[in-house]
Amino acid sequence: MIEVNHISKDFVSPKKYPGLRGAIKGLFSNEKIVKTAVDDISFSIEKGEIVGYIGSNGAGKSTTIKMMTGILNPTKGTCRVAGIDPGKRRRENAQNIGVVFGQRTQLWWDLPLSESFTILKEIYDVSDDNYREQMAFLNRVLALEEFFDRPVRTLSLGQRMRADLGAALLHNPKVLYLDEPTIGLDLVVKDNIREAIKEINEKYQTTVILTTHDIGDIEELCSRIIIIDEGKKIYDGSPDKLKDTYGTKRKVSMEIRQPYKAKNLDLAKMLDVHAQECLTEYDKENSTLTVTFDKHKLQVPQILSAVMEQVEIKDVQIQETELAQIVKEIYNHGAVEGA
Repeated sequence: MIEVNHISKDFVSPKKYPGLRGAIKGLFSNEKIVKTAVDDISFSIEKGEIVGYIGSNGAGKSTTIKMMTGILNPTKGTCRVAGIDPGKRRRENAQNIGVVFGQRTQLWWDLPLSESFTILKEIYDVSDDNYREQMAFLNRVLALEEFFDRPVRTLSLGQRMRADLGAALLHNPKVLYLDEPTIGLDLVVKDNIREAIKEINEKYQTTVILTTHDIGDIEELCSRIIIIDEGKKIYDGSPDKLKDTYGTKRKVSMEIRQPYKAKNLDLAKMLDVHAQECLTEYDKENSTLTVTFDKHKLQVPQILSAVMEQVEIKDVQIQETELAQIVKEIYNHGAVEGA
């Protein structure tokens, strides 16, 4: 469905110099600065996949999306969406894609939502029968009817996001690009939007490309994530594989009956591992001993067995490393090997 082959995007701007003299010099200088926003990225996405395309601010993800939607042309490399070059055949590409930007809208602000949909129906040349069928589906999954006759400017953020998603899907596109589709929404509306995206994907096998900073969106929707940093692809694989490979830390918290003994437990020595591989923290107020360990070197039963030799355990909680923390560590400490 989508083939991206070694695409790069450079932006060229005049070199600026400091001060008044620099400003005058800049008027006569031909020096340019080249900034590479996307650097030799390749990937392919199959029909019906939901892929999270994530990165920190300025990483190059928005530039990549703009090349896939045909807004920008690559400096190098090629991009094909549904068999066509989106930058060269923009009108045809527009019929194949739907786009939702969290902070922007394609709806007419002062018109009733129904009028916006009527205009979009004509723009995309949707037949009367297809329009009725698609609206019946969108009304069911997005509950548009409750505000369909109200001006767009009177809608709440959650209502507008549902309306924008419906507008992007009116012509039943093959590919749906979602940029922060749940930003600023409360938990109930977020869940409704996510469920709608899932149902749309299942019913029509719509390919979905999702850019977001909300890791909840990724975990709920995506079977695959692509991470980009400083213009380069640094990971391409499943969220579970990312957790398994890089989320090596686990925590086990134990509520214990003999707090005076817990303070003096040297678990690293008892388990014959380095201290960094078995970090303990004791919460006196809650009588809780928390052990952070490398799951590839220690197992929970080993830790529990060692602790129970010294104290009685009342309750146990096990916590895996969250995907959000793994992604944060990747951003902070450099690239990983792509899968």
